Amino acid sequence: MNRRDFLKHTSLGVGSLSLLGLSLPAAGAAKDVRLTILHTNDMHSRIEPFPDTSPQWAGMGGMARRASLIEQIRKQEANVLLLDSGDIWQGTPYFNFFNGELEYKLMTQMAYDASTLGNHDFDNGLEGLKKQLPNAGFPFLIANYDFSQTILAGQFKPYKVFEKAGLRIGVFGLGIEMTGLISDRNIGGTTYLDPVTTARTVVAQLRGAERCDMVICLSHLGYKYESAKIDDRKLAAQVAGIDLILGGHTHTFLEKPEPIDGPSGHRTLINQVGWSGINLGRLDYSFSHGTKRPAVASSAVVPVTTA
Repeated sequence: MNRRDFLKHTSLGVGSLSLLGLSLPAAGAAKDVRLTILHTNDMHSRIEPFPDTSPQWAGMGGMARRASLIEQIRKQEANVLLLDSGDIWQGTPYFNFFNGELEYKLMTQMAYDASTLGNHDFDNGLEGLKKQLPNAGFPFLIANYDFSQTILAGQFKPYKVFEKAGLRIGVFGLGIEMTGLISDRNIGGTTYLDPVTTARTVVAQLRGAERCDMVICLSHLGYKYESAKIDDRKLAAQVAGIDLILGGHTHTFLEKPEPIDGPSGHRTLINQVGWSGINLGRLDYSFSHGTKRPAVASSAVVPVTTA
């Protein structure tokens, strides 16, 4: 029986359905979009898990295990961004022998979408960083380091916009103050720009001309300082329009994202998941199709173990 004959002969036609408070779904009705953000920070060349004999973090971490976790999540979720907040290098003999080549190649195999620069990513100077960049199949985003007077001029962009299921996700990077932390010979003529002023400019661009539905900052500023030094919490309180700050540098283990109320009533979430690839951070956002405003559906700190 075709649809016309069915509606003609049945006692519950379209009108009766309406009387019962039921309705037929509209053709092409839009659904909410789910976005999964995975993130790491301060990996420090931890290629293999910590030894089973290690007094702390025994048996945890390892890039192969992380790759398996990421692959599993990608099979379950349609829209995934994989991000890192710097200090990829330094900490194990792998860096001493391969100078960062292995770290970049393994992250490329894991299909990282973007990273920012940490202070230890300058440990082999600008020359060492430039030499390894061809091994990174993902962009390094950094808005407040000016490399125009160095051999790295033109190598980095301040931000990138990712498109996922009709959403525009703007991601930008901020690095820590170099003076006293990185030797002058390792940064050459690199100029450090104020993170707050820079962030305001970039966020205005992402929210304006780039028409982004969500803005993420990859920060290597550090989570919290008692001094006046800029950190993720101060940044969130001073710059409106950032939805999520994924932090690094201070190796902070947050059990869940911390909300910070900033200017104009805008709320920013901050997250950081320790160091050495012990954990994989995960945040699942839901976007209402009508407003495209991000709302956190769930968050988790995923331990990188064999279990």
